[in-house]
Amino acid sequence: MIRITLPDGSARDFEGSISGAHLASTLAPSLRKKSVAMVVDGKLRDLGDQIDRDARVELLTRDDPRALELIRHDAAHVLAEAVQDLFPGSQVTIGPVIENGFFYDFARDTPFTPDDLPAIEARMREIIARDQPFTKEVWSRDEAKACFRARGEDFKVELIDSIPGHEELTIYRQGAWLDLCRGPHMTSTGKIGQAFKLTKVAGAYWRGDASKPMLTRIYGVAFATQAELDAYLKMLEEAEKRDHRRLGREMDLFHFQEEAPGSVFWHPKGWTLFQTLIGYMRGRQAATGYVEVNTPDIMDRHLWETSGHWQNYREHMFTTRTEDDRDFALKPMNCPGHMLIYKQGLKSYRDMPLKIAEFGKVHRYEPSGALHGLLRVRSFTQDDAHIFCTEDQLTAECIKVNDLILSIYRDFGFTDIRIKLSTRPQHRIGSDASWDRAESSLQQALTTLGRAYTINEGEGAFYGPKLEYVLRDAIGRDWQCGTLQVDFNLPERFGAFYINEKGEKVAPVMLHRAMFGSLERFTGILTEHYAGHFPLWLAPTQVVIATITSDADPYARALAADCRGLGLRVDLDLRNEKIPYKVREHSHAKVPVLLAVGKQEVEAGSVSLRRLGSSATTSMPRLEVLRLLAEEAEPPQPVGTRGEPWAGQATTGEGPLSSRGALLAANAEG
Repeated sequence: MIRITLPDGSARDFEGSISGAHLASTLAPSLRKKSVAMVVDGKLRDLGDQIDRDARVELLTRDDPRALELIRHDAAHVLAEAVQDLFPGSQVTIGPVIENGFFYDFARDTPFTPDDLPAIEARMREIIARDQPFTKEVWSRDEAKACFRARGEDFKVELIDSIPGHEELTIYRQGAWLDLCRGPHMTSTGKIGQAFKLTKVAGAYWRGDASKPMLTRIYGVAFATQAELDAYLKMLEEAEKRDHRRLGREMDLFHFQEEAPGSVFWHPKGWTLFQTLIGYMRGRQAATGYVEVNTPDIMDRHLWETSGHWQNYREHMFTTRTEDDRDFALKPMNCPGHMLIYKQGLKSYRDMPLKIAEFGKVHRYEPSGALHGLLRVRSFTQDDAHIFCTEDQLTAECIKVNDLILSIYRDFGFTDIRIKLSTRPQHRIGSDASWDRAESSLQQALTTLGRAYTINEGEGAFYGPKLEYVLRDAIGRDWQCGTLQVDFNLPERFGAFYINEKGEKVAPVMLHRAMFGSLERFTGILTEHYAGHFPLWLAPTQVVIATITSDADPYARALAADCRGLGLRVDLDLRNEKIPYKVREHSHAKVPVLLAVGKQEVEAGSVSLRRLGSSATTSMPRLEVLRLLAEEAEPPQPVGTRGEPWAGQATTGEGPLSSRGALLAANAEG
C-alpha cells in the first residue's frame, strides 16, 4: 500500500505502484488529458513514471510555469529530429534548455547557415503536428553504444562513456526517432505547441574545448503562448537596436582587438563615462564609511593556495612562471589582497566594522566563444569591497549593504530588483557548520528587511553563500550585477583575527561586496538600458555648442568656457557646415543637449536649446541655460530604502557647487 498526498493536503491510498498518468485518471478524466508531467517530492518527473512509495505528488498542466522548461526541452529534441530528417548524416550531440529557449549542437561536414533555418523550422512544425508520444526506455550501456555506433553517432558513444556507471541510462523515443536523454519530457510532441522560432546559428567546440571538433549550434526560443513569443521577439528587435557594441562605435566609446581578446580599449568619451561611474561610487562609499585601497595585480601562487583559488578556481586564472621557478597569477579577485591589508597591524573589536574598498582590475580566463563585448570580458574592474566585522554585527552590516545597493540602482533607473540566495556548492571550503551560520545570516537579514527572495541552490562561491541582485532593464531583460557574500572561511585560512572585549583572539567575519559588479559590464548594461540616451549627469559629452554662422564663433567660445567653469563636459562645433547637418551628426552620437548660436543669439545674449530625441528648439537667455544645465548635471542625491537621506556630497558650502554658484553669480552681475 502506498499513500499519495496531493497539493490540497488530501491523500489517496493505492495497492502497489501507480503511474502519474493513472493517478490523473483516477482524479478526473479531464485532468489526465491536460496533465503533461508531475512533480514527485519536489522533483520533476515524466507523467508515465511509476510512483512506488509514499510521496507528495503534483500534476502539471501545460500552462503551469514549471512546464515551460519541458516545452523548451521537447523542442530541442524535435529540432534534432528535423535536422536529421532533412540532412542525413548529421550527428546530434548535446541540446540543453537555456534562458528563454534551447539549442542543439550538430556535427556536419558543411556547417549550417541562417538560410537553413526556415526549412528546419517548417519540418519541426510538421513533427509537432504528428503529436507523437514521448516514451522512455532504460538500456544497457553496451546496447546503447552499439545502437549509436551503428547510426554513426560517435559523439553519443563518447557521452555514454562519460556517464557514471551507477546512473541509469535512458533513451527517449518520439515516433521512430530516439535520443540519449535524462529527461523528463511531456507526454507528446504536440504539447510543445507552435510558439517557437529558430533564431540563429553559431560555432561551438565539442564540450567547450578548443582542442576538440567545431560543431554548429542552432538556437531557438519557445514559449507557452504565441503572445509571449511575439513579445519576446519584439524585445529582441529592440535589444538589437540597443546593442552596446553598435552604440559604442556610434558614440566613439570603446573598441576591442584580437591582440587583447576580452579586454577593452577605452576611447576618451568612454573613459569619461567609466570615470564618472567610479567617481559616483567613490562618493557613495566614502559617505558610508569605506576606505579605499589598492593591491598588486600579480601575486605568488602561495597566496592563491592559501585562499583556495588555486585548488578551486585554477582553470579561470592567468598564470606565469618566472626564471627563478616561482609561480604567479594575475589576480582573478581582490579578496586575498584585502586580507593581507587587514592583517597589517593589530585589530581590536573597537575597529569593527572595517570597510576596505578597491576599484581593482581583475583577470579571468573566459573561453573565446563566451566573450561578448563589455558584457563578458577577461579583464575588468570591480567596485569591490570587504567588510570585516564581528559576528554580532553581521546581520546589521548585511542590511546596510542591501540598502546601499538598492539605493544605487535606483539612481540609475533600476527599480525592479530581484534577489537570489545562492547556497553552498558541491565543491567548497569550510565546515558545514560555518556554511549553516553564513546562510542563516543572509536569510535573517532578508527576513528583517521583509525582502522576497528565491533560492539558487548550489550556486554560492566556493568560500561562502551569497545574495545576487538581479536588475530588470527598460525592455524587460534581467541582469545579475551586485553580490553580497558571507565568508567565515578565508579569515580562518589566513589566520586573521581581532582582539575581543575579553582580550581573546577571534577570527572576523568577512563580507565580500560588489554593487556594479564589473564596471565594464555595468557600462554595457547601462548603455543598452538607456539606448545610449544617458541622463545629463552621466553623458560623456553633455553639451555641444554649434555655430550657425562663423560670426558667432567668439560668443560660442565664451559660452563653452562658462560651461566648463560649471563642470559641464562640452564640445565646440565651429565647422563650416549647415546647422541641420550638425544636429543630425550630434544626435547620432547621442549628445543630450545641443546649443545652437548664430547672429540672432549673439545680439540677444541668448541660446537656442535642443534636446536629444526632440525636434523642438527653445530660445533662452544665456544665464538661464547655464543655470538649468548646471543643476541638471548634478549627480543624483538619493535617499535610502526606508526614506533616510544620503549623507553624500554636499550641495551647499565648500566644494564644486560653491564654485558653480560663484560663476553663475559673476555672470549675473556681468
